[in-house]
Amino acid sequence: MSKTLKNNPWYWIPPLYLTEGIPYVLIITVSVIMYKKLGVDNSDIGLYTSFLYLPWVIKPLWSPLVDLYGTKRKWFLAMQLVLSFAFLCIGLSVPTSQFFVLTLAFFWLASFASATNDIASDGFYLLALKEEQQSFFIGLRSTFYRVAMVTGQGLFVIVAGYLEVKYGDNAKAWSLTMVMVAALMFVLTLINLLTTPNIEKSSTYVKEVQLTFWKVFSSFFKKKEIWAALAFILFYRLGESQLVKMASPFLLDSRPEGGLGLSTTDVGLIYGTFGIIALSLGGIIGGVVISKDGLGKWMLPMILALNVPNFFYYLLAYFQPESAFWAGSVVVVEQLGYGFGFAAFMMYLIYVSEGPSKTSHYAIATGFMAMGMMLPGMASGFVQEWLGYEGFFLWVVAAALPGILMIRYVKFPKEYGKKKVEEIQNEK
Repeated sequence: MSKTLKNNPWYWIPPLYLTEGIPYVLIITVSVIMYKKLGVDNSDIGLYTSFLYLPWVIKPLWSPLVDLYGTKRKWFLAMQLVLSFAFLCIGLSVPTSQFFVLTLAFFWLASFASATNDIASDGFYLLALKEEQQSFFIGLRSTFYRVAMVTGQGLFVIVAGYLEVKYGDNAKAWSLTMVMVAALMFVLTLINLLTTPNIEKSSTYVKEVQLTFWKVFSSFFKKKEIWAALAFILFYRLGESQLVKMASPFLLDSRPEGGLGLSTTDVGLIYGTFGIIALSLGGIIGGVVISKDGLGKWMLPMILALNVPNFFYYLLAYFQPESAFWAGSVVVVEQLGYGFGFAAFMMYLIYVSEGPSKTSHYAIATGFMAMGMMLPGMASGFVQEWLGYEGFFLWVVAAALPGILMIRYVKFPKEYGKKKVEEIQNEK
């Protein structure tokens, strides 16, 4: 490949962000479906798959290592090879008698590798592109991250569902599916090796002299009214963090167990296609209205949009409609509201991170965001088994109240985000 083509962002951004998005959605979302189809209890699914969020929670603790040792390109290529190995081992472990322990161990390895890959890939994006290019290519970056979501949560789940029917053996079906994931990750790693420019030399950039990481870290907690802000970050998605873990088991569980009895293929189609489209559309609309009117006007409507549609899951559990149309409709409405409401959340995280150390502070803020998903998700399976699906979904709706009530206590400029779309995109 010529030097001109190799330095062309149109060539390296798509595979780089496919390789960033696919592992995340496999680890956090598809693992839930896989374990459900392999007969794991909801309580164990909620506890152990939520715990897989931990590397994203604590990644600020080792993110300076990516800056201080080696190049970001070497980091993400190495992590992508580790991810290929981890998914291969998951696939080989599924048919064994100790599949739950073994696959979880390799999912843990994949989680740390994926979180580190995120740090290195995002850092490379900022380093390889000039400021105006970062803004121009943010759309391409986001698009291929969404394609990764569709590939992981849609295509691979559909493939697993097809193989379940073909072989009549869920373990064999998911084993083959994870081996396919490993093969795709290896191919994408080779593509990234060939397409990403080798621009990181000691003469082209100077590694930042650290004031000491702990000074940067502690300065975040000295911000004005930071504890109210952190409480809001933790409570904003308290209901959604539990719903996301039990929604797929609810759709897959048999009707006598309180579920809807859908097939794996149906769930893959609903979430991986229609759900992702609705999520993307909601996010786009959210960004547009904030840039037009500012965060102050939209914070309350957006947190309501994120939480109110969860009530429809209670209606599904109560009526248990036979047609998959109703389940699909509820998922589309919920994902649309989630995308819309999440735009306000991300804008608030950017506001909280403002200051001289905004990059490190944003990593800390997103770590608390991940913690707000991890801890409630760990308890979600136990709560669902205790309350049943109907009671659980009512609890999910009630869990939204603390975040909604906290809006009056968090401070931010009402005009924040207005007419600052490019600045906001560059922060992400």
